Amino acid sequence: MSSSLQDNYIKKESLYGAQNYSPLSVVIEQGEGAYLWDVDGNKYLDMVSAYSAVSHGHSHPELIKTLQSQSTKLAITSRAFYTEPFATFLEKLSNISGFESVLTMNTGAEAVETSIKAARRWGYFSKGIPEDNAEIIVANGNFHGRTTTIVSFSSDSSYKDGFGPFTPGFKTADYCGSCNCESIENCLSIESFEKKINKNTCAILVEPIQGEAGIRVPTEGWLTKLRELCDAKNILLILDEIQSGLGRTGKLFAFQHENIMPDGLILGKALGGALLPISAFLSSKEVMDHFKPGSHGSTFGGNPLASKVASKAIDLLFEDKLIENSKNMGEYFLSKLRQIDSKIVKEVRGKGLWIGVELNESEVNAKDLCLMLLNEGLLCKETHKTVIRFAPPLMISKKDLDWAIDKITKVFKTI
Repeated sequence: MSSSLQDNYIKKESLYGAQNYSPLSVVIEQGEGAYLWDVDGNKYLDMVSAYSAVSHGHSHPELIKTLQSQSTKLAITSRAFYTEPFATFLEKLSNISGFESVLTMNTGAEAVETSIKAARRWGYFSKGIPEDNAEIIVANGNFHGRTTTIVSFSSDSSYKDGFGPFTPGFKTADYCGSCNCESIENCLSIESFEKKINKNTCAILVEPIQGEAGIRVPTEGWLTKLRELCDAKNILLILDEIQSGLGRTGKLFAFQHENIMPDGLILGKALGGALLPISAFLSSKEVMDHFKPGSHGSTFGGNPLASKVASKAIDLLFEDKLIENSKNMGEYFLSKLRQIDSKIVKEVRGKGLWIGVELNESEVNAKDLCLMLLNEGLLCKETHKTVIRFAPPLMISKKDLDWAIDKITKVFKTI
């Protein structure tokens, strides 16, 4: 659907921008609700949601009003001063999450870095691990961000090539699903984590559902077993819910599907209401009190403008019944996708409005399929060449999903 106008913008971005992304050939100009429009006026249903950042829909009127109102009063002060929006936001996020203490940053990667620093300090000052010996266990297939420390423990070589030397202090265990277990009782993943634990282990850091890896959903009971393992070994369980949190999986947080409570929680993306970047690491006073003035910080972290928008974004999760809609529409969407009879589909999996369709690699490339869906008016994105992720805004309607299912079915059946 690209035109000479779109081609012009694409050429400019390619000429002046670093080539660290490979976008689809469409130039977006406007967004409203679940839809986006390109510079030629073509309309698309958004099935990416900026990787879960657009849960409330594009340009939610209440969030826009909040942004405009606060921007005329106060936007940035740094943390050199107290502000009302930040204090109110902290209280609200603590109350809905059940965590005692919150440390805000801007991006998800910054919040992950914060969790690493918090876990290490707890390891040294609470657990008594010798200085500079703390270890954190992560899972294979993980994606937690792009900083040099975070890519150091990635198992994907494409995230690491040319960026060494890498940060030590991390060990990798098998994510549930790698062992193809049918029940948690014979899950080798838990055994893999247990074997990596030693006297210097301070934390296990995992995604409750792996997004970038292709919406990999662990066997039911996996998080519970990890919680029990951490309790038995006196180590922290930290969950990265930057993508899975805030209603994406049909619960406020993905860990609530198993009725557990982690020791640390990482949030971002949708927290900013699709308007501003804001992220947070949440934990207990025991963990958080090891941070002292000067030990960690961010000029923009917790700024009044982002805090005000984030507070309203939290309210709207409940006022607009986005969590409930994610559960109901997610179950409906998942069932309809599984009914598509196509030889190219290997597996359909997910929770809430976070679904991955894994393709048979020999049949088709996932990016090619995304381009075909683009021509039908759906914006989708592939991961690792074999999986298409479907993650529409949580406010999406059944009517919009039915339209999307018709287009997806049409494209799948043409292969």
